Amino acid sequence: MNDPLYNVGQIINTHGIKGEVKVRRITDFDERFRPGQQLYWVSEDKPLVELVVKSHRVHKGFDLVTFENHHSINDVEGYRNGYLKVSSSVHEELDEHEFYFHEIIGSTVYLTSGEKLGVVKEILTPGANDVWVVQREGAKDLLIPYIEDVVKDIDTESKEITIDPIEGLLD
Repeated sequence: MNDPLYNVGQIINTHGIKGEVKVRRITDFDERFRPGQQLYWVSEDKPLVELVVKSHRVHKGFDLVTFENHHSINDVEGYRNGYLKVSSSVHEELDEHEFYFHEIIGSTVYLTSGEKLGVVKEILTPGANDVWVVQREGAKDLLIPYIEDVVKDIDTESKEITIDPIEGLLD
């Protein structure tokens, strides 16, 4: 596999005895878990495993997924804590002001004044807009809503983001 791989979820547990796994989603794209989708399971110090989604459903805020040729809990138990990834070859062109998580995570966040705030370590998707979790040195994490009033510039090439915080955001 020569294409870069990108996270779409983490298997956090098994679900039932028929080979279903509970996945913490790390993508906005529902099609990543549609039946027939090619995924790659990756875990430290273990060989990459190619998987094909057999079924998908959402239950209590988690994605429940089964894979072809994995019929029981015994077939999927070893996948716990590993990550599900997709090849970069399945990426689609996004509209303006839309980004893949991997383009944002790891970016350095600056104020419009040039002051460095920290680095985006995670993206939360609670509802109307995404929220970027910015890890700061010597301070608690900062939550930045991805809205036009706050996020002024995103440079995915240099992995730099410029924001103009609304009142109270940095408190």
